[in-house]
Amino acid sequence: MKILKIYNENPNDRHIDEAVEVLRDGGIIIYPTDTLYAIGCDALKNNAIERICKIKGINPQRTNLSIVCSDISQASQYARIDNRAFQLLRENLPGAFTFILPAASTLPKVFKGRKTVGIRVPDNVIACEIAARLGNPILTTSIEWDDDPEDGCNPQAIALKYEDIVDIVIDGGSGELTPSTIVDCTDSSAPEIVREGKGVLS
Repeated sequence: MKILKIYNENPNDRHIDEAVEVLRDGGIIIYPTDTLYAIGCDALKNNAIERICKIKGINPQRTNLSIVCSDISQASQYARIDNRAFQLLRENLPGAFTFILPAASTLPKVFKGRKTVGIRVPDNVIACEIAARLGNPILTTSIEWDDDPEDGCNPQAIALKYEDIVDIVIDGGSGELTPSTIVDCTDSSAPEIVREGKGVLS
């Protein structure tokens, strides 16, 4: 496992490219968002997705899966976004939200049978730049922390816990303790907040 120090205000191009290459090779990274640190892989690589599901004990047929996109344009390739949903996303992204939307058929087979996908465009340059250079979304799930939750904000403590599990930990500075706000937009005429988190919906 390797630790890459990347500053959100001025990301190191070489380090971003290194993280992208690991994802393209089917690897797993831990990276910062505008909320919790997250575990991610290339959202189009089934084997990597299955590896993350095993790490987290997730049944992909029963658990909502989320993807981090570089922007709404990239998100629109993997979720069905109607005009009302687009307006809501445009007013609130980038930001600390996960929008549950109807899934598009472009998602890989692990999503087959799933009617929805969680869409994130975090207010974090590192996360969005990785998705942009990768050319497709990052399958994402928050890290688990059973001990001192403050350690879940500390990249060095995260690296110690996950050193035998992931390929790269990106040290993007201290993380947050509050998760994203989840908004169900499957009926875009009546979006519903299903989990209150950091984001305040406009």
